[in-house]
Amino acid sequence: MRFDLVTLNLVLAIAETRSITRGAQREHLALAAASKRLSDLESRLGVQLFERRARGIEPTPAGQALVRHIRSLHASLHALEDEVADYAHGVRGTLRVVANSSAIAECLPPDLAAFSKAHPGVQISLEDETSTQVQRAVLQGQADVGIFVPPVIEPGLRTWLYRHGELTVIAPAAHPLARRASLKLADLLDVDFVGLHVGAAAQDIILAEAAAQGRSLKARLQVRGFDAIAQLVAAGLGVAILPTGVAQRLSQAYAIGLVGLAEPWARRDYLVAVRAQEVLPAVTRRFVELLRQDAPTPVEPNPSDDVASASSTPIQPD
Repeated sequence: MRFDLVTLNLVLAIAETRSITRGAQREHLALAAASKRLSDLESRLGVQLFERRARGIEPTPAGQALVRHIRSLHASLHALEDEVADYAHGVRGTLRVVANSSAIAECLPPDLAAFSKAHPGVQISLEDETSTQVQRAVLQGQADVGIFVPPVIEPGLRTWLYRHGELTVIAPAAHPLARRASLKLADLLDVDFVGLHVGAAAQDIILAEAAAQGRSLKARLQVRGFDAIAQLVAAGLGVAILPTGVAQRLSQAYAIGLVGLAEPWARRDYLVAVRAQEVLPAVTRRFVELLRQDAPTPVEPNPSDDVASASSTPIQPD
């Protein structure tokens, strides 16, 4: 059975816009022509690809499977194009990176700058999402590379260790807790707490650990942005837990004290992830190689490596 890219792109557009009309417009097709293409494809395959629901057109299980393969095909075509361009004109193209806020604040900028300097022909876009959203964006083809903290919840990804990080307690400079050598979470459960935004990996683990102790946080405020958290803590509105590198920088600008967090979960890993595929596009491959060249060697096997090895093949060399 032969497929044409125009029809396959139409299927993807309908799935992403949840509308045959909008899908046809995105692919610059007349509505009647788009409907006929879809109907002919369903007849050839012998299955229904879409069905109408309250929220609009939704792919059936068969449609979802086809959309996954179309995205995989797009990735392979982009890889083919990038590989040829890599040899003919040097590395060019677009690199879409999505990362959680801790990675962006703690370790990613120097590597982005180094990659941009080495490959000035590559346009880089960077988005800030939660670790869960990072994984979903990479798996669905909305980003080329993701940086996040475990757990790995999407088995269709290949992941590698990128950097180690730690969490630190920050408290108002005059607060008694700021004079402690180290703190445990239990020491913070009786004071007001300034929390990270909903969905932040660090916030999720703090809530889970408090619940495991049969307690809850006295979450007075919950905001997005490390700078805002530091300002609120400096104003005496509570204590907070932030990535150590971020906390150290903010302590130069605000009246906050830093105290080590004596919890095993305070040490965490940043992972770099791509969607599992046989051949990575040249731009993606080179960026991943840069991120991995200075990556620390895990002392113990990383669970994400098991997921990676089971779901994909190694990065293909030039």
